[in-house]
Amino acid sequence: MKVFNTLNRAANFAAQRLAARRQRQFITRNATELFHVPSGDDRYKVALYFADDMTNAYQIRQWYEPMKQLAEFVPVVVITRRPDTALALREECPLPVHYAETIEDVEKLVDSQDLRLVFYVNQNIHNFQMMRFNAPDHVFICHGESEKAYMWSNQLKAYDYVFSAGQAARDRLAKNLHNYDVDARTRLIGRPQIDVSYSAPASLNSSLPTVLYAPTWEGDRPSMKYGSASSHGEILIDTLIKDGGFNIIFRPHPRSGKASASYAQSVEKIRHNLAAAQASSDATLLFDDSEQWGWQWAESDLCVTDISAVAYDFLATGKPMFVTKPVSAEALVTGSPALAKVPSLTAEDLENAPSLLRNALTEEDSGFREVVDYYFGDVTAGASMHRFLTESLKLVVGEVQVRRLPLKKAA
Repeated sequence: MKVFNTLNRAANFAAQRLAARRQRQFITRNATELFHVPSGDDRYKVALYFADDMTNAYQIRQWYEPMKQLAEFVPVVVITRRPDTALALREECPLPVHYAETIEDVEKLVDSQDLRLVFYVNQNIHNFQMMRFNAPDHVFICHGESEKAYMWSNQLKAYDYVFSAGQAARDRLAKNLHNYDVDARTRLIGRPQIDVSYSAPASLNSSLPTVLYAPTWEGDRPSMKYGSASSHGEILIDTLIKDGGFNIIFRPHPRSGKASASYAQSVEKIRHNLAAAQASSDATLLFDDSEQWGWQWAESDLCVTDISAVAYDFLATGKPMFVTKPVSAEALVTGSPALAKVPSLTAEDLENAPSLLRNALTEEDSGFREVVDYYFGDVTAGASMHRFLTESLKLVVGEVQVRRLPLKKAA
């Protein structure tokens, strides 16, 4: 068996090498714009560095729109190191993409351009090949807010700055990183993604409030049993359908059912019930499997989710939210300043869910507002994007020059 596995891995590796060679040949012959290096005033001043394959493309996609807005002021490029990623980004990315396979290719790009700022969305080991260059400021922007240890990795010390969401991130770094000047090395930008206009794939009934139910997957070990599709989802959706007073967007995690057939069945049952009820309902009942994550924030008035990154994403909107309480005693639930003040939804609450949701839409929760401010700062329309653009441009053109730019203020 070991011999078979070794041969299989060798065959896969050989196939990958062959595919990469063909992709490089295609780029050389048919996608030469991936090697383009502008000159003069058009030279790139900002780069978004992404050395991964497209499995992790969700990490860079959420930064397309903020970078597009930054590109209105200074030239921005995406640097990638893999031929398959370069070709894929060529099709979907709204920014110029530059393919630099070798470190020599990276050097040629840096030498020909006027790079003053390089952003990083993850901790790929290849980041350090780009970080060897001293001239640009190297800034870690991550791909979301959470309480994971990833958020205070000692690797963050390698970057000149960390663009953090809010004071919670600063406190997290101060607590966990030794010999790190948090005030000097961090900039607070909120969550600029909430200030982007995304196109929804469907029209909702505008006369009804919209609930986003976005459970995570079932997890691959007992401590990660946070998924609520089986424990909460079926009853919650049926109760809301029966009530008739809410639009519903049901967005299950894409890994739902990978570790549990029964969990997959629950997801499918919810999908089926939404479709069956839609024909006779005035509400919009949507099963959401779209690639874009972002339009749901604007379309929804309230979110029900699990202990997951979705909770932090939606928290940034400042809109009401419930986080389900896991029914499994094995699920690891650690203290979180954010989740401690977000209302929980237990399995016993489900029959009364419509009234709980309506109350949340009409009642002001001062504790919730405090935690939103602690994690993201000002989340009024345009505030986060303005902070992101301001802090970025300070590093590119200087603080004095930024004051002269026509940056839009928060609404």
